[in-house]
Amino acid sequence: MTNSRISQVPTAESELWAALRGRTQARIGLGRAGSALPTRHRLELQAAHAAARDAVHSPFEPDAVAAQLTGTPVIRVRSAAPDRLTYLQRPDLGRRLHPTDRAHLPTGDWDVVFVVADGLSSRAVHEHAAALVRATTALLPQDTPPAPVVLAEQARVALGDDVAHAMGAAAVIVLVGERPGMSAADSLGAYLTYRPRPGLTTDADRNCLSNIRPPLGLPYETAAAKLAALLRAARELGRSGVDLKDESLTGGGGTEGLPE
Repeated sequence: MTNSRISQVPTAESELWAALRGRTQARIGLGRAGSALPTRHRLELQAAHAAARDAVHSPFEPDAVAAQLTGTPVIRVRSAAPDRLTYLQRPDLGRRLHPTDRAHLPTGDWDVVFVVADGLSSRAVHEHAAALVRATTALLPQDTPPAPVVLAEQARVALGDDVAHAMGAAAVIVLVGERPGMSAADSLGAYLTYRPRPGLTTDADRNCLSNIRPPLGLPYETAAAKLAALLRAARELGRSGVDLKDESLTGGGGTEGLPE
């Protein structure tokens, strides 16, 4: 009778897979027990799936984010999606600002407005958004302070266009919880759009940084430096998106990533 248990004796092959697994969160070289995954890895996969589902359905806590932004004025808004189920089923409503909230937004001659949106992972926003706002703001010109930070519930990336247009901001940086995967449920994305136009701006008009989640993803300091450089370049060019190229940016600049 064949023993289906994985051998506990290290081999050159097992040591190679162990070394490779230490360099990635991808599930590689897991072995097998009979015709299936070993029980431990199967349970880990189920736990990752549960974490991804929790990230999508966990409620956004704007008070928690506001508490991390002590000293920074914040404004709270909602999208046109009245609840989470509608938000997931009607992406178009998540891209539109609630009419009542639009009327209460302040206007000013702001260079940029940060919109912190729950997206598809409130966990990512709770853990990373405030730190990235602080790190990026510290690199912006002090003579042109950003607008109050907007905390947006049931929101997708394009809602930032509506917010920036209503507030009179020249650019918007949307920090949004990215679609969770089986190896990351806390990934934050940052989308920069220069001179956004509600209903007219397309994904090609945006620049994206994704997988912002230290220590396993992009560090705050690196992401902030890239966002500040992209914003400076967008001002000089007069637009953002696929036409905005900066050779000094490597690994994360550009338009990769899909808006939520």
